[in-house]
Amino acid sequence: MAQTKRRKSGHPAGKRQHSAPNKLVKPTPAMWIAGARIRTLPLAIAPVALGVGASTLITGGFETIDWGLALLSLAVALFLQIGVNYSNDYSDGVRGTDEFRVGPPRLTGSGVANPKRVLAVALAFFVLAAAAGVVIVVLTQHWWLLIPGAVAIAAAYFYTGGKRPYGYYGLGELFVFIFFGLVATVGTTYILSDSYNFESLLAGAAAGFIACAVLMVNNIRDIDQDRVARKRTLAVLVGQRAARIIFVVFLLLAYAILLLFSFLFPLAPLVFFTLLLSLPAILITLTGKTAKEFILALKLTSFMGLLFGLGLAAALTF
Repeated sequence: MAQTKRRKSGHPAGKRQHSAPNKLVKPTPAMWIAGARIRTLPLAIAPVALGVGASTLITGGFETIDWGLALLSLAVALFLQIGVNYSNDYSDGVRGTDEFRVGPPRLTGSGVANPKRVLAVALAFFVLAAAAGVVIVVLTQHWWLLIPGAVAIAAAYFYTGGKRPYGYYGLGELFVFIFFGLVATVGTTYILSDSYNFESLLAGAAAGFIACAVLMVNNIRDIDQDRVARKRTLAVLVGQRAARIIFVVFLLLAYAILLLFSFLFPLAPLVFFTLLLSLPAILITLTGKTAKEFILALKLTSFMGLLFGLGLAAALTF
């Protein structure tokens, strides 16, 4: 009974998390790299690429791209994504949520790493994201960008951090759609062109839907464990069948947007080749029963999102 109360309040659940860091086993560099969840990084790269592509429609072509600002935008997105991943590792671990986890082991939940060290790494990447953002602000003189930047970092932490993490109330998909879809894409376009366009909004929505699909299949894998841990993801709230259907809907919405682009940009239809990855991911998600199957679907969807973003960005640019 006491354990249940500790998880609900946000305090470390049980003695295992406190004593585990004192074990002789220490996290290896490979474990820290795994903690960054490399397979999720395409979700940061794709919207920035799309933002770059959309900006060329305003500035006049590929040769007008300011690659310094583009790389800084990419740094913000990547550091923020990695910071979110380590922050989730820490927050879910100290709450005891990962005690029921069936996916790849995490640093905090497995007891391999000291929770405070995991939190420090998460905060370090948030600081790096903030530093890259400040450089962008100084170079562009768009000081108001400090506000959405601060909001993005706060949203990244409170996704699973704090006393009432909104990721535990079915709002995770909304977060990734806004920040790893619209904000990353439209923000990159604005940074590079001092403006934004309809193409950046549409492309950002497509990137956001794909990011939502990746999060959904991840949560489908953990749906039974999250229910026990009282982590109310959208998948938990709607149930197995509806969650699988929603995953498909997210991808269909992304391809519906691609269809619109296909009427305007000659190279856009070529991006439909990513169906070679998304169709197997859909089939696996609709029929899968094991964690291993859902992890494969996650990897396929994430890689599809990267190719989708790079391909559509090229179609907008050339």
